[in-house]
Amino acid sequence: MQIKKAANKPLSLRRPAFDWSNVVLHFLLPLAGVLAALLIGAVMLIILKADPIAAYAAMVNGAVGSVSGITQSLVKATPLLLVGLGICIAFRANVINIGGEGQIILGALAATWFPLTFNTWPGWLLIPSTLIVGFVAGAIWGFVPGILKARLQVNEILSTIMMNSIAQQLMNLLLRGPLMDPSGIAAGTYLAQSARLPVQVWLPRLVPQTLLHAGAILAVVLAVLVYFFLWRTTIGYRIRAVGLNPDASRYSGINVPFYQALSMTLAGGFAGLAGAIEVIGVQHRLLEGVTSGYGFTGIVAALLGSLHPLGLIPASILFGGLLVGAAQMQRAVQVPSSLIDAILGLVVLFVSGSALWSRRWAARRNMGTEEEEKS
Repeated sequence: MQIKKAANKPLSLRRPAFDWSNVVLHFLLPLAGVLAALLIGAVMLIILKADPIAAYAAMVNGAVGSVSGITQSLVKATPLLLVGLGICIAFRANVINIGGEGQIILGALAATWFPLTFNTWPGWLLIPSTLIVGFVAGAIWGFVPGILKARLQVNEILSTIMMNSIAQQLMNLLLRGPLMDPSGIAAGTYLAQSARLPVQVWLPRLVPQTLLHAGAILAVVLAVLVYFFLWRTTIGYRIRAVGLNPDASRYSGINVPFYQALSMTLAGGFAGLAGAIEVIGVQHRLLEGVTSGYGFTGIVAALLGSLHPLGLIPASILFGGLLVGAAQMQRAVQVPSSLIDAILGLVVLFVSGSALWSRRWAARRNMGTEEEEKS
């Protein structure tokens, strides 16, 4: 009798090959959040007696209106993409990495100390070694809150935020001590910056007379590799299983604490790599503002990309363009910098809210599908 009932089920219950609702959930909804934030930003511009059309035209022109704008947007997108890849891995294991700022700093510190110490090495050896050292430094900084979460159930949000503060103070100490530029000390300026890195460690420029460097290509390649890692390897499957249901994963024999700590370690490593690339690809020395807020903005870029490594590529480029275009908008319409921060903050708020709403919507749809199948 049950077999007959199952055989008479309509074929429409089978999942279609392409589901438009998934497109709405994962792509259009976060994009709508960005547009809503920009709309509210337009109202704020009107209140300040600025022309919102001219302001946003300047933003678009600054981001993609010239070769310089496009390359600068890609330069900004590179650390966002790398930080976001770590966020994707951590979120897939259901752990939250808010420590990107500190991990970027540790990667930048390591990527400054290493080439200054081994400045006689050739570039073909010094560049990859510096990148690996930066990755390892960030991974160590991410491992600490990861193991605290896995073994002692310490809230990773609190621990990573505290690690950010420790990393910031450590960088301030080193830039005013062992890593301070000797030429600045001799001149009596005592600027909080390191010596210029040896030329052989500088990343090659992709476009002459611009800041676009080879790190952008490396970031895209790593995004593809992370996709294969998460969806085509056993370790990636276990990380995602732990994030979906830790109790079921533990029952099936998966070492849940290990994969939670591993995901935070990898997240820290990618953020540390972002710091290393920023130092050897853009600044060529360590400065106090090396993070530029990438550790927090990378979280929003990851949410906009639906926590998917491949979706993160266009999301990072979009946010890189927003950062570059916002600076151009401020110069064009003469609005306070606080307004630019407010508009970017609204983008963060709306994208985060759309991600939360989409997850709830997906959960309701899954519950409805399960109840329909049971009936």
